[in-house]
Amino acid sequence: MAMFGFGKKKEEVPANNSECCCGSKEAMAESEETKTCGASVKVLGSGCAKCNQLEAAAKDALDELGMENTIDHVTDFSQIAAYGVMSTPALVVDGKVVSFGKVLKKEEIVKILQDIRKA
Repeated sequence: MAMFGFGKKKEEVPANNSECCCGSKEAMAESEETKTCGASVKVLGSGCAKCNQLEAAAKDALDELGMENTIDHVTDFSQIAAYGVMSTPALVVDGKVVSFGKVLKKEEIVKILQDIRKA
């Protein structure tokens, strides 16, 4: 009876251990390397002048630290609300909201990024 998963064949894991369920070891190592050379940075906001100022300051801070300066600008309010943010602009680093409701200066963002790098 194949109902409820009984009698189903289990997937086999390769014996050479070069791959796992989420990809090859090389891909995983490459992913880990990108974590050290940059941070995932997002600006949450409607695209107003303050949001754009925060994005520019974040880019300058990333440049100063020699990190990848690609920033996602999220303008969809349902996605913004999913972060629990009710006041924009907001800054998200590695999936964590680090600031909301104000425009941070470049120096403030540099300090935040340095603290995250240490952790």
